[in-house]
Amino acid sequence: MLNNLYKHTPMQVSFGVNSVALVDGVPRTLNLRDALAAYIVHQVEVVTRRSEFRLAKARDRAHIVEGLLKAISMLDQVIETIRNSDDRPAARQALMNSPFSFSEEQANHILDMTLGRLTRLGRSELEEEMAKLRQTIAELEAILADPKKLRAVISSEMSEIKQKYADPRRTRITHDPGEMGVEDLIEDEELVVTMTRAGYIKSVPAVSFRTQGRGGRGVRGARLKEEDLIAHVVHTTAHAYLLLFSNRGRVYRLRVHEVPQKERTARGTAAVNLLPLAPDERIEALVATRDFDTGGYLLFATKQGQVKKTAFSEYDKSRREGFIAIALRPGDELVRVVATSGDDDVVMVSLNGSGIRFSERDVRPMGRDAAGVRGMRLRAGDEVVSCDVVRPENDILIVTDAGFGKRTKMDHFGRQGRGGQGVRAIKLTAARGRVVSAFMASLDDEILLVSSGGVVIRTAVREIAAQGRDATGVRLMSLDEGQSVAAVAAVVSEEDDAVDA
Repeated sequence: MLNNLYKHTPMQVSFGVNSVALVDGVPRTLNLRDALAAYIVHQVEVVTRRSEFRLAKARDRAHIVEGLLKAISMLDQVIETIRNSDDRPAARQALMNSPFSFSEEQANHILDMTLGRLTRLGRSELEEEMAKLRQTIAELEAILADPKKLRAVISSEMSEIKQKYADPRRTRITHDPGEMGVEDLIEDEELVVTMTRAGYIKSVPAVSFRTQGRGGRGVRGARLKEEDLIAHVVHTTAHAYLLLFSNRGRVYRLRVHEVPQKERTARGTAAVNLLPLAPDERIEALVATRDFDTGGYLLFATKQGQVKKTAFSEYDKSRREGFIAIALRPGDELVRVVATSGDDDVVMVSLNGSGIRFSERDVRPMGRDAAGVRGMRLRAGDEVVSCDVVRPENDILIVTDAGFGKRTKMDHFGRQGRGGQGVRAIKLTAARGRVVSAFMASLDDEILLVSSGGVVIRTAVREIAAQGRDATGVRLMSLDEGQSVAAVAAVVSEEDDAVDA
């Protein structure tokens, strides 16, 4: 709101300053540094000329005082000579001759004095004045002879002016922020971005989803067509970047605030209205980021178990038409994209409940248009549904489409080599359904579960039971008949990276 006031009202105004001054008799436009330099040069000239003027006056006065001291020593003779002179010129000439030998200036000064003043001259006062004059002459000569002392005088005088007239600064000197962008006028609030399988996307303030206990029925998140369901949920902020990866291996970039913000129950806006998608192209994965970490990577996982690692910085492009993110093999689809540091462990979970943990060092960095390598060997009829970065202090949360889930310590998953079949991650039955999502979560996190009917529930991770790999989990969400869990996402704090589901 403050930025909007700055931009659209006279609360903040800009004005130009044309600083023109005469420098060496020539008008010039000066910046602050040039103005200060010119002022210092001017002050040097002022102090020099002032000192020369004061030195000349001090020398003249010293010459007069010297004559007066000499006159005091022979005052009776001086008075007698003046009285015996016919006129002023004769008296002046007499004083300039022997035995007096006064200069013309000294003789004129003596003649200008009345007899009373001349007789009242005191030697002590004149000697004291002479001492002060000699000190003044020495100081002025030193200033004129030494540029450092002259500049010290300027500095001292400026300090005195500052002390005399200084008051608290009324302006603030800051870095110029430049022109305001769109982000400056939009609050960086927490948002939940949802996207349906039919390609409808929207953002909703995170506060719209209140925390509920495990097993609740949730609140309605969107009114959807019967054939549509929520596919992706990302918890992020308005100023973050949103990378949208399509089934054809292309990536598009938006700012989160560019995603239309709707009511919690609204359907959303078709992605084709925001992105130049081809007729047979759809968005398969979302990743939100505050900035593009030049030292990090994006790790891709496909349905057929392929993985690929590419430097995050390679995706810092704003091409409206999008660009290649991964080269997919025939029949394969993109499942998950996660941000990694280069030294992380990665866990992949399949539809039938298998899981494998391996080091991402086993996957060498590749270009954007590479197809990747095998990350998990799948049995017939199985496919990868999720992939995430292992965080030792967190648990892996596994949720099935029947509304069941559990969290399991990562100690139960030993590191294996890339390309293996893995181990059992969750025991599945017909009633428990099949795995719909799996990702790392801490006890302080909360999660959003979205049903195929558009119902959303938000619950704390610590309320979900911790179980071993062979356990079947507990109920997380009560579903109406014919519905299933379509997507799950972790609600993370502002300082953490946004999590994609």
